[in-house]
Amino acid sequence: MHPAYSSAAPAYGPAYGPTGFSRSPHGVRATVGRVLADCRDWLDARGRIAWLVAMILGFVAAWPVGLFILGYMIWSKRMFGSCTHRRHRDGEAQRFYRAAPTGNAAFDAYRDETLKRLEDEHQAFVDFLAKLREAKDKAEFDQFMVERRDA
Repeated sequence: MHPAYSSAAPAYGPAYGPTGFSRSPHGVRATVGRVLADCRDWLDARGRIAWLVAMILGFVAAWPVGLFILGYMIWSKRMFGSCTHRRHRDGEAQRFYRAAPTGNAAFDAYRDETLKRLEDEHQAFVDFLAKLREAKDKAEFDQFMVERRDA
């Protein structure tokens, strides 16, 4: 039997092969997904021209690859818009709007304060909706359990 399919644990660990990849289908899928995400981020960092070059090279190498890249570009709106604003590199929430300073310090401070307040209210509303969904799900589950117990 091939060592990768044997049930005995090899010397390099039970879950990982000699290359460091997991032998489970989920590990391979996660690795492929990570590689594709890295490629997408690399192309996004270089802009629309990089996506067009990748698409053309895909058509030259194998037309289904180029067609897939073209479809992905249209589906993800990379064909008609900017690519760089889609990814948030920092862990903070995306701010809705940031305008350039007007030169009027009082107005800029008022605008920033108002936008911060609106963003905080928006986040509070999103949190409220999440709690509301959780309460609804709990009520539905409790109802299900009562009906199951009575049946």
